[in-house]
Amino acid sequence: MRVRGCVLYGLFEKMSAEKARLLSPVTLAFVGDAVYSLYVRAKEVENTDRPVSLLQKRTADVVSAKGQNKLLERAEGLFTEEEAAVFRRGRNAKKATKSKNATANEYNRSTGFEAVLGYLYLTGQYERISLIIEGAQ
Repeated sequence: MRVRGCVLYGLFEKMSAEKARLLSPVTLAFVGDAVYSLYVRAKEVENTDRPVSLLQKRTADVVSAKGQNKLLERAEGLFTEEEAAVFRRGRNAKKATKSKNATANEYNRSTGFEAVLGYLYLTGQYERISLIIEGAQ
């Protein structure tokens, strides 16, 4: 299945919203980080044919905590109440690591954003992922 040109879907059966809500927000962010990275990389490859080293440089800033915060400034207004609650859980969650290249606030907010993407992915809401990311650009 393809949504707006990005392959992210159908890797496993979707999880119920109830089960996904029971997961740690950091676990949701773990999945969401992979989802966002794959989304950005797939879009970059779709739009250009460049050496991998250049693709890595072009996508690294976008998927970083700082890059996610730039997108989040616009995306946060698109969240439903449920997504906003997942975002707050992710943002406020205690993390085992700290960011080397972002402020604590940027890192916390990016974790919240990733938690939303992870929640949406696990519950099979693939169109919603695209709407949030594309709508915020």
